[in-house]
Amino acid sequence: MKFRFTPCIAILALALLPLLLDPRGYWIRVLTITLLFAAMAQAWNIVGGLANQISLGHAAFFGIGAYASTVLLLKFGISPWLGMLAGGALGGLAALVIAIPTMRLQGHYFALATLAFGEVMRVIENVWTSLTGGPGGLSVPFVPPGFAAYSFKLLRPHAYIALIALLVVTAVFEMIRRSAMGYRLRGIRQNLPAAEVIGIDTTRVKLQAAVISGALTAMLGTLYAQLAVFFDPDTVFGIAGISIRIALIAIIGGVGTAVGPILGAFFIIPLEELMNDLLSSRAAGLSQLVFGIILIAVILWQPRGFVTVFASLKARLSRREAR
Repeated sequence: MKFRFTPCIAILALALLPLLLDPRGYWIRVLTITLLFAAMAQAWNIVGGLANQISLGHAAFFGIGAYASTVLLLKFGISPWLGMLAGGALGGLAALVIAIPTMRLQGHYFALATLAFGEVMRVIENVWTSLTGGPGGLSVPFVPPGFAAYSFKLLRPHAYIALIALLVVTAVFEMIRRSAMGYRLRGIRQNLPAAEVIGIDTTRVKLQAAVISGALTAMLGTLYAQLAVFFDPDTVFGIAGISIRIALIAIIGGVGTAVGPILGAFFIIPLEELMNDLLSSRAAGLSQLVFGIILIAVILWQPRGFVTVFASLKARLSRREAR
């Protein structure tokens, strides 16, 4: 019974944490970024975790959401809240377009195809200067602070919006995981030919998952754009900074589980920031080297993710209570 209250306690702790941090400080920004990346990894988890379709192109959807909402705000004065919905629609459409020719691919072939799509989108945004600003990027215009305008003086509202986004995406993931669609996706992950033999339309199910994942990721791109204020194609369409990072977060935490991406994000993002803070001034690349070594050690220690550590602890507690 105690274990069932753990999610509630975790949500309460996350809700109180922004109140304990300086609303203009560095660490509340780190917290907000961590929550956003946890939500992105959760969206990736719908395809990468449930269906084992390892996408390395989710930066394409993320960037589409960031640019769609900002361009609509700059050109037409449309609120970022509405721009987020437009970005989600475009992200879902882009996911459908790339998924149709690639969903029959598996393993590293699918990963490379999605990676190429993300890189194509980065190149397009760099050369389409009339709309996107090209390499110079875009700046979110200053408007009077207000919730309707998605403009705030302090970072605390951004942290709470990111937390709500994480809860919503996690709820969507759990709904899918527990639904018939989730069972079909896990069947595809376990044995694709067997899933087709028993009558599962594997292509259709994977397309549905891809569209949902792409739309959610694009909407999160809007939240990042409003937080960052300025961004360029290399930032929001970055392979290492976005696509690989969110996949790594889910893998480190534990793919296919709701808690895995959250654990992975709260390990990777603060650790990376801490390494940069402590070591970046000592030698070029030292912080990334140490960060990489730590990640390798963690993967070797727990190849199935941090979620297995909690599962083993729960099993031990259950055995002790049984005694």
